Amino acid sequence: MKFSNRVILLNLIFSVSLYSLAAQTVVKGVILDEKTKEPLIGANVLIENTSEGNVADFDGSFEITTDRSLPFSLVVSYTGYASQTIEVTSTAEVININLASDALSIDVIEVTGRRISEKQQQSALTVETLDNIAIKETASESFYDGLGTLKGVDLTAASLGFKIVNTRGFNSTSPVRSLQIIDGLDNQAPGLNFSLGNFLGSSELDVNGVELIVGASSAFYGPNAFNGVISMQTKNPFYQQGLSAMLKAGERNMLMSELRWADAITNDEGLEVMAYKFNVSYLRADDWVADNYDPVDGSRVDASNPGGFDAVNIYGDEYQSRNDFSDQPSNFPGLGTWYRTGYREEDLVDYDTRNLKLSGAVHIRTSPKKVEESPELIISSSYGEGTTVYQGDNRFSLRGISFLQNRLEWKKRDKFFIRAYTTRTGAGDSYDPYFTALELQERAKSDNNWARDYAGYWQEPVLDRMIENGYPQIQVTIDPNTGLPVINFDRAAADQWLADNRDLIVQWHGEAATVANAQSPGATTSVDFFEPGTERFNQEFDQIRNTLRTEGGTQFFDNSALYHAQGEYIFTPTWTDKITVGASARLYTPDSRGTVFSDTADVNITNFESGVYAGIEKNFLDNQLRTQLTLRTDKNENFDRVFSPAASIVWNPAPENYLRVSFSSAIRNPTLSDQYLFLDVGRAVLAGNLDGAEDLVTVESLQEYFNAPRPDVLEFFDIAPVQPEQVRTIEAGYRTTLFNTTYVDASYYYSVYDNFLGFNIGVDASLDPNTGLPITLQTFRYAANSLNTVTTQGFSLGINHYFANYYVLNGNYSWNQLVQADEDDPIIPAFNTPEHKFNLGISGRDLTVNLGGVSVNKVGFKVNYKWIEGFLFEGSPQFTGFIPSYDLLDAQVNFRLEKIDTTLKIGASNVLNNRSFQTYGGPRIGRLAYISFIYSQD
Repeated sequence: MKFSNRVILLNLIFSVSLYSLAAQTVVKGVILDEKTKEPLIGANVLIENTSEGNVADFDGSFEITTDRSLPFSLVVSYTGYASQTIEVTSTAEVININLASDALSIDVIEVTGRRISEKQQQSALTVETLDNIAIKETASESFYDGLGTLKGVDLTAASLGFKIVNTRGFNSTSPVRSLQIIDGLDNQAPGLNFSLGNFLGSSELDVNGVELIVGASSAFYGPNAFNGVISMQTKNPFYQQGLSAMLKAGERNMLMSELRWADAITNDEGLEVMAYKFNVSYLRADDWVADNYDPVDGSRVDASNPGGFDAVNIYGDEYQSRNDFSDQPSNFPGLGTWYRTGYREEDLVDYDTRNLKLSGAVHIRTSPKKVEESPELIISSSYGEGTTVYQGDNRFSLRGISFLQNRLEWKKRDKFFIRAYTTRTGAGDSYDPYFTALELQERAKSDNNWARDYAGYWQEPVLDRMIENGYPQIQVTIDPNTGLPVINFDRAAADQWLADNRDLIVQWHGEAATVANAQSPGATTSVDFFEPGTERFNQEFDQIRNTLRTEGGTQFFDNSALYHAQGEYIFTPTWTDKITVGASARLYTPDSRGTVFSDTADVNITNFESGVYAGIEKNFLDNQLRTQLTLRTDKNENFDRVFSPAASIVWNPAPENYLRVSFSSAIRNPTLSDQYLFLDVGRAVLAGNLDGAEDLVTVESLQEYFNAPRPDVLEFFDIAPVQPEQVRTIEAGYRTTLFNTTYVDASYYYSVYDNFLGFNIGVDASLDPNTGLPITLQTFRYAANSLNTVTTQGFSLGINHYFANYYVLNGNYSWNQLVQADEDDPIIPAFNTPEHKFNLGISGRDLTVNLGGVSVNKVGFKVNYKWIEGFLFEGSPQFTGFIPSYDLLDAQVNFRLEKIDTTLKIGASNVLNNRSFQTYGGPRIGRLAYISFIYSQD
């Protein structure tokens, strides 16, 4: 009986749903360029005289569901195209709309003249986009660099091949708080848990658009969508077919070539059933050289110190207490503090940037008769490899690093997808230049022996020479009253002598370094310093960097992989607009053979995490009020379950005006490095912290102990095991279009971080059981959570003004601030973000200009000026320092040669060649001028 009632109830619900759906009108269509048949992503479609509408998807398709009865008219518009008004009398077939380029005045139709989509305006979060036109028009050297012109975006160049995109603070050269996806696939390197920029990403010719969701976004994107999501969509071969090719050449011996081919296969009925594409991209260039030879920020001495100093991009010259006799001016006059001879980065790093990317995909329509509405089965694969410089805790030379990703997916747009993919990386011949410098030094002579020989030379013969040249000597006299000897030394005269004879002091320090760099007399455990450029240096250097770290060298091994599966389904019941449910699961299998992680011998590491999510959307007041509620829960096998809810309201009180308020949250599971890292970087061991650490000695108390050796001054502490980091953000914003020509987007956010993930430094000391004094000491840097709450806030404003048919004047400003962080907290929240920055730009397209009396059509240009305020960059202990304010001017001009389907583009990043640092420890980034030819049939 109960079963029968349930069947009746289900039938009733189903019938009511069908009745409701039958009462609605669903209009579907595709919007293309009239000549090129290229999908016009973001084209606006509105029901005439209403605010109801939608925006074209990546393939130009759109769908509008309305309660209005037929017939009615649609107004279709897009930047630089003549708007069309189309009467809809039937919904039986998909409407094909072809827009033609035109120079209509901007005030003819309300939405003409801009590419700000309805979807972007209605978003509850801050969303920035680069559509396919903006990608072609970017003034930067690549579309990826062009992301740095977007509102609220920080683009950091650690090298020519490694660029980092970040938003809302806590920037890092290891961007673990931002998620980068390509067609829904996580682009992270499995062992690193973050993306290497676009070095292993998509070919520029195949990128159809980039959407950047700013702020906490875990609800639908999962863990690590912490500060933002960079979502790239590639071109679908069903819609963008034909041959495309690009050749780009420029400064620094840059040469880039790309090729894309796409086509479709039809069945006997003439319907396209399968489409395929493949891409090839190759880049070579001379990388920027990291040659900052200034003293590191916070150095104990300045560049004038006779005994040298610790330079930023010289490795092995770091401060050592054994080389500091500054507190013994009487016994070692003039010696002071001296620094070991190190190695410049440019002597240790391969700056010959190479990047090869290959990709291919097959799309199969499982119901060809439904055409665009058919589900698609997608099989794709992408491979990338190359050589570049990556900056993390040290600078790393990535040589022959590889990345392989395979995907199988079945999906129907705006309805469902089931996706599975694998990612595997290989380290190639990658190595650590900093540790290589230390190993070269150790193989020549140990630090203790080097310091002994240096100080020994100072005692004899330098001290004798000082006396010969008039350095005041200690005078011993007898006190006539006591008969005891009295030691007299004229300290003021000694200091004056050192100041007057500074050139001699510098000379003698140079001699002492030469002696210390030579093989110790009669010693069999030391050899001469390995001088860069010599054959013996090359032999030793190659042997070290080509030997695994676990076998005495500095090379990494990485055969890590991740396996990911995800499914999502969208329901459209009658009582609400949309319900989305989904689930995902991921397995990491890191494999470093002990060179990075603690997976030595027979230890195998795996890490599994899963999540489920659901979201509901409901519109009220004739679609003027849009609400959304989502909830996600994630579970990593090593941590407790974590929830990340989100809610938002978007109010459209008048056409082209949108007020939004949202609450969002995100989680960040500790990375594989946070959990399992074990990496000796010379002065310390970087360690994961899955199990916690006990009885560590604070660095401050150990320094006090060295000054006055007493066991009671040593302070001990414990570090709790790492836990997931969480953030909660409240955001409010307003978007409007003024005078039908000016688009304004302003927003404010306030974020609260709990369990902020950073690191804590302590010393593992082996103590003598009798005296309590240290016998052995090893410094560790453990991953750790802050015990305090960290808060940040920020404001951003973007303005796009469209005028004179084809011109756009744009500007944006961003303000970000670290509001609260306990200064005594050992977990330093490295904000690494300028408080103020702005962009100003102007662009034009489809212009007609006069060049020497010749009229040239289809000319475009773009100029962008960026200013970044100086800020403190806190990286590793080696790479923490201040980044001075800098500005950049990018510009390009392009000519469309329609007869040969080719665009000629000439431009430059940093036109004025203002060489500046973007990350501490990285190179000065200068101008990169280029010329490119882009041929396109699609």
